[in-house]
Amino acid sequence: MLRYFIEVAYKGTRYSGFQIQQNANSVQAEIGKAIKIFFREEISLTCSSRTDAGVHALSNYFHFDAAGLPEQTALNEIIYNLNSILPDDIVVKRIVEVSPTAHSRFDAVSREYQYNVYQTKDPFVADRAYYYPYKLEIDKLQEAAGVINDYTDFTSFSKRNTQVKTFNCKIIKSGWSITNNLAVYNVEANRFLRGMVRGLVGTMLKAGTGKISIDEFRGIIESKDCTKADFSVPPQGLFLLAVRYKFQI
Repeated sequence: MLRYFIEVAYKGTRYSGFQIQQNANSVQAEIGKAIKIFFREEISLTCSSRTDAGVHALSNYFHFDAAGLPEQTALNEIIYNLNSILPDDIVVKRIVEVSPTAHSRFDAVSREYQYNVYQTKDPFVADRAYYYPYKLEIDKLQEAAGVINDYTDFTSFSKRNTQVKTFNCKIIKSGWSITNNLAVYNVEANRFLRGMVRGLVGTMLKAGTGKISIDEFRGIIESKDCTKADFSVPPQGLFLLAVRYKFQI
């Protein structure tokens, strides 16, 4: 058996998350269904990263094992056919043969997310960003984003009932930028906790509007109390941008 990584992108609006689940449709369920139709057999998919209901991804991965797929020219035809079966909001970008021991989840060294906020009403970004029509001080947002680099314990930004052994995350980058009508937050880390990016964004927005000070923002991180963070920002502004590995794909 050979092992393959399959890279996908999707608009998560219609799905109850990335990973397959009972009594709700997911991105994984749609991809598994398309693969079963094309290959006429059930193929087990292992996902690299979960995303919540309504969250999007420009790049996410599965791995699967198969007896052996064709060379690249024919592989491109398989990708074309899978995309013909899949709904319009999911696309297979690549299928790549990897080492038989490669693992899409455990071999990831970092993941990068982006959260989009818009402040002037715009129907063309409403399903891909959060409408927040309040005065924001970008320097305060940027200062709060910089503060995040000083910490490793993000207990305050993990939703309750999360079964993890540690709340420690190594932040690789954290910063805001302004692009046209969007305030965009980018964060990369070796791992993320459940709800962490949305909790960070919601709490930073409070700093950006002056509802809390930067010192109070630090206090929320140091409290290790998730009731003090703001997880209220909606899912449609969140994108998984990239999953990076210790080997070349």
